[in-house]
Amino acid sequence: MVVGTCELIFHLPENHSLKGKRQVSRSLVQRIRSRFNVSVAEVADQDRWQTLAIGVTCASNNSRYANEVMSKIVDYVEDHNGGAVLHEHHIEILRT
Repeated sequence: MVVGTCELIFHLPENHSLKGKRQVSRSLVQRIRSRFNVSVAEVADQDRWQTLAIGVTCASNNSRYANEVMSKIVDYVEDHNGGAVLHEHHIEILRT
């Protein structure tokens, strides 16, 4: 089994409250989940209103496919970010 993971760190320069951050977070999580059929959640910095950390995972039997899905997600959020600026991302492919 192969598990692909990706951590996406966003900066929210136009955001001024946790409520605004939640709106951006929910929108991104929902769009990623529905478009790529992966597990997605906000994973860190829940109390910081200008930083958003989202974790994404997928399970596969092929490491090339898992890496391809994670790379497509990074490309997607760079273009469809809802006002969030992708600051950094980390992709890791785990084999068990």
